[in-house]
Amino acid sequence: MSGFTALILAAGKGTRMKSELPKVLHKVSSKPMLLRVLDAAEQAGATASVAVVGFGADQVQKTLGARAQTAIQAEQLGTGHAVMQAESLLQGCTGTIMVLCGDTPLLRAATLQKLLQTHRQAQAQATVLTAIMPNPAGYGRVIRDRSGKVVKIVEQKDASVEEAAVNEINTGIYCFEKSSLFATLALITADNAQGEYYLTDVIGILTAQNQAVAAVAADEHQETMGINSRAQLAQAEAIVRNRKLTELMDAGVTIMDPNSVFVDDSVSVGSDTILYPFTWLEGATTIGSCCEIGPNTRLQNTVVGDNTVIHFSYTHECEIGCGVTVGPYVHIRPDSILADGVKVGNFVEVKNSQVGPGTKLPHLSYIGDADLGAGINIGCGTITVNYDGKKKHRTVIEDNAFIGCNSNLVAPVKVGSGAYVAAGSTVTKNVPPDALGVARARQTNIENWVKRQR
Repeated sequence: MSGFTALILAAGKGTRMKSELPKVLHKVSSKPMLLRVLDAAEQAGATASVAVVGFGADQVQKTLGARAQTAIQAEQLGTGHAVMQAESLLQGCTGTIMVLCGDTPLLRAATLQKLLQTHRQAQAQATVLTAIMPNPAGYGRVIRDRSGKVVKIVEQKDASVEEAAVNEINTGIYCFEKSSLFATLALITADNAQGEYYLTDVIGILTAQNQAVAAVAADEHQETMGINSRAQLAQAEAIVRNRKLTELMDAGVTIMDPNSVFVDDSVSVGSDTILYPFTWLEGATTIGSCCEIGPNTRLQNTVVGDNTVIHFSYTHECEIGCGVTVGPYVHIRPDSILADGVKVGNFVEVKNSQVGPGTKLPHLSYIGDADLGAGINIGCGTITVNYDGKKKHRTVIEDNAFIGCNSNLVAPVKVGSGAYVAAGSTVTKNVPPDALGVARARQTNIENWVKRQR
């Protein structure tokens, strides 16, 4: 099927959102609604995209980047007026223009392909995507004649009692042939209850001209839901999340309580992994097979290998290998890499560090800006002192070293392979391989000191 041009209407403020952020930039499952619509259009075959922007235009343009051209609708005078603002950008366009709404984040590419296919097969000048709504209040109604042909679309405020009883609604999504769209737009007026230029009036005009107008209903009415409030945003979030969780469970992932697990649709999880309650998986997170994630765990942009356990922890922008144990109460910060078989225990923070295979960081330590080899044991309370007040410096600990409890390694410093650092040491000089580094004051016991003080 040949491509089309996507025209996305994204100029509204969304006053019911009560926000300074443009409505279309509010996120559903960590992605702005507008980008979800653009994704669906591109997946359906859009070869070019134009967005009509208004409120917060700079923010919207920045979010779109090079993915779409933008036209400005300085004053919001209706959907027909919005499309008119894009006419100059569409001068070189031929063929089909698909008009989309930037606040419909649940749209699937398959539905848009169905719309386009219906439009092409009917050789229509316009095709409307409709939906059968249990409660159509607030939506424009699709009015058909006795033969089922679309006659017009009437807005809620302009509908008669009979028209308002119709439950087939206009989703605001259309295919138009560019050759007739703008010629017909020139004929519409703002003579209606809203005083706006309705794009829906184009349908009535084309029908009166005996031009072919088609319609096709979405399989699920929820998919076409427009988001106008925070409550509707939460509904959309729940729908997207449920889609993803169902996809994961169908692929062999165990989710103990789907009501308390939150997974972005950009995340991948391997089979036989278990997701415990109150787990968040976000962004470009990838999890291998046979892992245990959670409870009370948040992973952002984290790559996790197979057979790894992460619980009661927060990780972001990092890599965690196979057979690793993380938690409880661990923070793995950006640019950290944990190799296979690493153990990171309770109340440990790792930042911008590489930790070699089989190394253990059992508890109560800070490892920052460090390069750790394989088979190292880091004692309780170890700190890599990486900041001198002006610059960050690195600590190097080579294979099979042993760092005693309550040690400070003042970077830049290196502990050689097989070396030991005695508990309670503050190490400021390199420790050679297989040496014992002791950096603490000699203990002195003063006999009878307490008795004399009394």
